[in-house]
Amino acid sequence: MARKRNPARLVIALSVAAVLAVFLLYTSIAGGGTPSIAPSELVGKIGVVTLVGDVQPGYKGDSYAGGLRFKLRDRDGASKAVTVVYRGSVSDQFRAGREVSVTGELRNGTFVARKDSLVTKCPSKYTAKKS
Repeated sequence: MARKRNPARLVIALSVAAVLAVFLLYTSIAGGGTPSIAPSELVGKIGVVTLVGDVQPGYKGDSYAGGLRFKLRDRDGASKAVTVVYRGSVSDQFRAGREVSVTGELRNGTFVARKDSLVTKCPSKYTAKKS
């Protein structure tokens, strides 16, 4: 005796799969990201943002004890710089002139970074190869 298949089960399974696919697409495109801004755009921003800029000479402190203090300037060389206080791990690539991104928020004129949010960008990845 042959068993008759129920098409309703297939329709329900495909509907659930379609809803999950739409949800994944929405969260990957529009969901929960923090805006990435330059130091010159930081004034007036409220909430958590990702600050991207070049590390200026003269940074000091310990990344764990009192916090590492450094200044970030716009990548295009604009004169506006902001002081960043960061606690957490620091890459060996961190030094003056390197581009970094750090997540946090502005408090009383100082950008207070979240722990372990510092990412140093390697310049060799973004330069053209010599032939």
